[in-house]
Amino acid sequence: MAEIVYAFGASHGPLLSTPPHEWDLRANVDRKNPELAYRDGTFDFAQLAALRKADGFEKQNTLDVRTERYDRCQKQLDELGRRTLSQDFDVLVIVGDDQHEWFMPDTQPTFAIFHGKEVFNRALTQKEEADTIARGGGYAMKVYFPPKDEIYPTPVDLAESMIHRAMDEGFDVTACASQPQEGGQPRKLGHAYGFIYRRILNSKPIPLVPILINTFYPPNQPTPRRCFEFGRSLGRAIKAWGPGKRVAVAASGGVSHFVVDEDFDYRILKAMQANDWDTICKEPQIMFRSGTSETKNWIVMAGIIAETKLKMELLDYVPCYRSEAGTGSGMAFATWE
Repeated sequence: MAEIVYAFGASHGPLLSTPPHEWDLRANVDRKNPELAYRDGTFDFAQLAALRKADGFEKQNTLDVRTERYDRCQKQLDELGRRTLSQDFDVLVIVGDDQHEWFMPDTQPTFAIFHGKEVFNRALTQKEEADTIARGGGYAMKVYFPPKDEIYPTPVDLAESMIHRAMDEGFDVTACASQPQEGGQPRKLGHAYGFIYRRILNSKPIPLVPILINTFYPPNQPTPRRCFEFGRSLGRAIKAWGPGKRVAVAASGGVSHFVVDEDFDYRILKAMQANDWDTICKEPQIMFRSGTSETKNWIVMAGIIAETKLKMELLDYVPCYRSEAGTGSGMAFATWE
C-alpha cells in the first residue's frame, strides 16, 4: 500500500508574478472584457463597477495596499516551497486545469490523466515571449515556463493504475500517452503545472503525474460533486499503488477570479477545513465560471485526501484587487499534513 503523506493548494494567478505597480496591466484587460462572471450574473466592466460601487474598492487599489498583499502572497509561496521540499515523497500528483494548452476546442476532455514516461516543460521561443508581453502577460509567463527546457519523469504504473481505477468506478478518463505536438514540437506544459514546478519546487525534477480537469470550457465541465468523487477514486488508486511509496498531491489555481468574491472563497475554504464535503458538493455550478472554476482543482484534491488523516492548515487567504470593479484574484495557500 502506498501512502498519501502531504498535500497543498496554491493559487497561481498572474498577479503573483506581476509587480504591484504593474497590476493595472491586468486591470486594463478587465476593462475590455464584456463577460465578467460574478456569482450568477455576467457583466461588462462598467456594469460590474456600478453593481459593486458600495464596496469601495478604490481604497484597496492604492500601491501601499497592493504591495502589502503581494508581499503576503510571496511569503506564503516561499513557505509552501519550504514545506514541500522538506517532505519525503516519491511522486507529486498535480491537479490542474487545461486552458487550451494541451487540448484545443476540437477535443476537450472532462478528465484526463497523463501516463507517458516524462513531461516536457519547454522554454518559450522569442516570438512566444514577445506575444505574451504584448498581451500583458509577460511577467506571469516567465514564472510558468523555464529559461531552458526541463523534463519531469512520470511513474507510468501509478498513472495507469489511476486510469484503470477511475474507469472501473464509472469515470470515462482520457488517457494521454504522449504530450500533444504542434508544429513538430511538444505543446507547452500548462501553466497550472509549470507554476508549481517553477515557483514552489524551484525546478526540482520530482516525478509528476498531471491530472487535467476541464474547469473552464462548456459544455462538459464536471460538477463539484463529480470532481470530488473523481478525486476519491484517484485517492483509492494511489493507496493501492506500490508498497512503501509516498505520494504528495497539489491543487493548482483558484480561488475566485477574475472577479474577487470573498464570500465564496471563505465558504469553500472553511468547508474544506471542516471536511464538510456536502457543502462543497452542493455549491451551485454557476459559481464556478471563468478563473473561479479552478477551485474545482482543489475539490478534486479534497477528494483524493478525503480518506486520509491529513489536516488542513490555511496559511493565508489574500484578496488581491486590481480595479474599482473588484476584479483581481482571491489568493489561497494551504497545506494538509
